[in-house]
Amino acid sequence: MPRQSAAVYRRRRLVVILLAIVLIAAIGGGVWLAIAQPWSKKADAKAGPSPSTSASVEVDASPSPSGDAPKVEPTPGETPIIVACTAADVTVDALTDASTYAAGQNPQLSIRLKNTGAKDCTINVGSTTQKFTVSSGSDVWWRSTDCQKDPSDMIVTLKAGQSVDSAQPVVWDRTRSSVNTCGDKNRPKAPGGGASYHVSVSIGGFDSAQSEQILLY
Repeated sequence: MPRQSAAVYRRRRLVVILLAIVLIAAIGGGVWLAIAQPWSKKADAKAGPSPSTSASVEVDASPSPSGDAPKVEPTPGETPIIVACTAADVTVDALTDASTYAAGQNPQLSIRLKNTGAKDCTINVGSTTQKFTVSSGSDVWWRSTDCQKDPSDMIVTLKAGQSVDSAQPVVWDRTRSSVNTCGDKNRPKAPGGGASYHVSVSIGGFDSAQSEQILLY
């Protein structure tokens, strides 16, 4: 047989190399899809955001003493769907560290939040949703939101029957608050001598059903 020219050999060698590259690319692409599974990220994106750090509410508090709240068990293989809390699910109460305060003693205010429903629900307990109000009759003396700094969100799951309290109380300095006097050290002082004040709270869009009375001396 006649000898092939050098150009023919080069063309044949190039065809073999191209076929090998195509085959490797096909195999490599299949392996990447099998390992990476890029479509699985769409499912992951549906998961709720992780709770952010906050010192306001102790979300790991123990359930209420009754311990009778039913637990919702998901069907095997299914992901339980936890919906947002509604007004029918939660109760909010204002807490104070005392009922009467001597002259110079500042009230410490807290929140109690309870899921009275039969299912777990989610709620934003961050400082962006918290509000303490101190009133005397129809006169609002102090709001915690008037001089609030750097409020933040904190989405948590409140288990059925679970009751949680503020981890750190808010202190009322017995002055009249205003957004225009946050840096003023000479704000009007609340009268004492046995004067009556009422503390109400709000969290997650839900208000306390009733206020808590305190007396200042």
